[in-house]
Amino acid sequence: MKLRLFKCLPLAVAGLFIGGAVQAQDSTRVTSGDANKLNTWSIGINGGALAPISPLGGKNDFSNWKSNFGYGLYIKKQITPYFSLRLDGVRGKLTGDNSEPYKSGAVNESPFSAFETKLDYSASLNAVVNLFNIDMFNKNNALQLYASAGAGVAGYKVKTATAGGTLTDYKNGETLNELVIPVGVGAKFKLSDRINLDLGWTMNYLDNDDLDGYYRGSNDKYSYAYGGLEFALGSGQKQLAWHNPVALTYDEALQAKQTANALKGDLEAQKAENQKLRGEMNDLLKDTDGDGVADKLDKCPGTPAGTVVDGSGCPLKVPAPIEKVVITEADRKVVADAIKNLEFDLGKATIRAKSYATLNRVAALLVEKNFSLKLAGHTDNTGSDALNMRLSKARAESVKAYLTSQGANASRIEATGYGESQPIASNKTASGRQQNRRVEFTLY
Repeated sequence: MKLRLFKCLPLAVAGLFIGGAVQAQDSTRVTSGDANKLNTWSIGINGGALAPISPLGGKNDFSNWKSNFGYGLYIKKQITPYFSLRLDGVRGKLTGDNSEPYKSGAVNESPFSAFETKLDYSASLNAVVNLFNIDMFNKNNALQLYASAGAGVAGYKVKTATAGGTLTDYKNGETLNELVIPVGVGAKFKLSDRINLDLGWTMNYLDNDDLDGYYRGSNDKYSYAYGGLEFALGSGQKQLAWHNPVALTYDEALQAKQTANALKGDLEAQKAENQKLRGEMNDLLKDTDGDGVADKLDKCPGTPAGTVVDGSGCPLKVPAPIEKVVITEADRKVVADAIKNLEFDLGKATIRAKSYATLNRVAALLVEKNFSLKLAGHTDNTGSDALNMRLSKARAESVKAYLTSQGANASRIEATGYGESQPIASNKTASGRQQNRRVEFTLY
């Protein structure tokens, strides 16, 4: 006979799983910052008392039940601070007899005088829900209360005895396998970051009436009260089960406020740096006579408009003959070396001294072969678009100014800035941003 209880309990277990899934959605944000530092797997061992009785009600098949030693182990996966899945295994022995009447004084009229059941195994998958945390603002609590429910299979062998007789095998001593529904409560105490004391009690409802070898048409049950130790697995320093999302949310709010204040300070510093850079750029690029050579490098200031000048800003006496441009691999290597070794001060257009040697070779090449050169400045996406555009232009102009100071024809050098608009690598990594901060040289 199947009781209504076994139709309702699977629904209750499903409800626990669904509730745990909802809690998992709610807690993902809370625990994301520590996800790689928290242990979620654990194993447990326990021992205690097995008894063929239910304190929740229902008449037992034998009037005098007895407690016997039972033991078990489990492996658990903590999915959120509130919800976990636990695979339990329990073994032990159940006994009872009719040597004494019921507490009401009634005498059991069973044809059997005693039974002994060897519980070879009870294996079940259980959903475990932590009921609450003791301290709302403590990130790691030391006490938890929990409830569990699940389903599994119990395998057992039964012996019965009639009045004055000895125990004999029930159903020829075969192992009986039946559906079992465990429902339990417990309390857990944290002894250390990896070890917990686990105290619990489980009521196990069997989907049959032959656990004690006496079939009366109702479902048998047995209880297991236990104590044991749980050991956390993994390389993390803390257990997810003890983490308190409420306290973590509070900490995240404080951290967000500190981050906002830090960003505000960074923006103000960037604004000041922007103004300083603008002044340096104006001073560096100032060209009073408009001959394409900055005043700082112009050796012949005040050149009349339209005068063709050399890299020093002085008029050219003999125009360079127009020749067919032939760019060799050696020429390209000179330019490639200059690009590879070109470095600027951080956030500025000032060329570092280590770049002069290769730039000197480019200047010599431009003078020797009268090449034209296009300089294209680029940046990564750090900072504002406007600042990056100005910085890329300033760096290209700085290279032009240096080359012309070494004798290159300023009129044959074009300097352009593209800011962050033409990346050649991802701006999500430091190496990618380093590649994007560049000045490209194109001979023609």
